[in-house]
Amino acid sequence: MHPMLNIAIRATRKAGNFIAKCYETPSYNEENNEFVSFVQQQAAQRIIETIHQSYPTHIVTTKYDDAIPEKESDIKWIVDPINGINNFLKRLPHFSISVALRVKGRTEIAIIYDPIRNELFTTTRGQGAQLNGYRLRMNNKTKDLTGSTISTLLSIEQKKHSPHELSQLIMLLINKKMNFHCSGSSALDFAYVAAGRLDSFFAIAIKKQDFLGGEMLVSEAGGLVTDLSGGHDHEISENIIAAHPMMIKALLKAIGEIKMDKE
Repeated sequence: MHPMLNIAIRATRKAGNFIAKCYETPSYNEENNEFVSFVQQQAAQRIIETIHQSYPTHIVTTKYDDAIPEKESDIKWIVDPINGINNFLKRLPHFSISVALRVKGRTEIAIIYDPIRNELFTTTRGQGAQLNGYRLRMNNKTKDLTGSTISTLLSIEQKKHSPHELSQLIMLLINKKMNFHCSGSSALDFAYVAAGRLDSFFAIAIKKQDFLGGEMLVSEAGGLVTDLSGGHDHEISENIIAAHPMMIKALLKAIGEIKMDKE
């Protein structure tokens, strides 16, 4: 096992144990925003401290930091302490911790951890993807959109695409008789695509910090991650599709039937 992956697993499990205990706190309720902020901060701090014990010079940032330094010479850890915060708030047990290690602008290690189900998705570049130590391979049996299951994330704050464009996209996929799923945790959506639990995932206006780890997990499991045009500019467009290559082909063909800004 890569030594940095080993440290990342240790850090993530430590944060996950803390989050799970907080989730079970009887006095916790969805209106207690201060408590939720405390949990996020403390979980992130546990990850940062564990990484810095072994790699004190590494940059560790969270998705809530104002800016993520992008110097090509930097080694950066990007941490999302609770991906699916609304689920956590509502006591819906479906959220995760996401940790990605970037070296010279490229993701090299990624972890997505579900602390409630104790499911640890890990990947190291060129070494495949694993779930709790077992190799992951994507579902390659579903090649047609009809009857397949797609999860989605549509940001209500995005302004690039009009409501009409988004409704066009949704209606198109519904007319293809796809089964829609919206989990509230984009990181777990990527992980579930990699594990074959979902056939595909697409998101509009998703931030880079929310897909870095999941993108690599899907790729290492044999899938593809593209923008809505089939290219690889999703870090810029913030529009993303993740699926098996055959499913990607079918999705892109369907999306090509409607008029919308895909860049």
